[in-house]
Amino acid sequence: MVQTVRIEAVAREHAGKGAARATRRSGLVPGVVYGAKQEATLVALDPRDVMKELTKGGWQSHLYEVAVKDGPTERTIMRDVQFDPVTDRPVHVDFQRVAPGARIRVRVPVSFLNEDTSPGIKAGGVLNVVRREVEVMAEIDKVPDGFQIDLGAAKVGESLRWSAIKDNFGARPVIVGRDFVVATIAAPTTDESLAPVAAAPAPDPKAKGKGGKAAAPAKAAAAPAAPAKKK
Repeated sequence: MVQTVRIEAVAREHAGKGAARATRRSGLVPGVVYGAKQEATLVALDPRDVMKELTKGGWQSHLYEVAVKDGPTERTIMRDVQFDPVTDRPVHVDFQRVAPGARIRVRVPVSFLNEDTSPGIKAGGVLNVVRREVEVMAEIDKVPDGFQIDLGAAKVGESLRWSAIKDNFGARPVIVGRDFVVATIAAPTTDESLAPVAAAPAPDPKAKGKGGKAAAPAKAAAAPAAPAKKK
């Protein structure tokens, strides 16, 4: 089930670009907690805590308890992160409050089981992943860490769809009305242009010419005539 992570924060008094720049100059990352029909809370975070979560992966499917110093602890999801285009460091973080029982829109990663025993892959087929993540609406307390699809019986040419997911934990995909493809077992491909081309055999100097006789050597070019002596 969904992982809950506690992250420390301090309150910010002022909004706006100038206040955000001042927060960054102090060595912190500005952020905001919004939603659940409550007033937005401006916060500042330790950049090391933010980077730790981003590098772990799956942060969009985690619950974060944002503990504001001398303030409330907000139950949230990390909705968006803005990065500096030059340094690629986080410069702003958006957290969305969630209420018990509420459904949230999240991206859940997909993993595959039994690739080594899949008849399609053993026959030379290739696993072609169409969607590495599936976007779903899930109850806040039932957001899965990941979906799994079993390839143990998958054959060449077979499509693995949403219905092939072993357990969706009650999540509903945002794509409605069709059993969409998550992955396929593609047939092995061959490139004839890469096939080795046999080299033409070298001529045999002992090969016989017409009439069974050995081929005569080519005549040497005639030497140029000597210039006439002047009288």
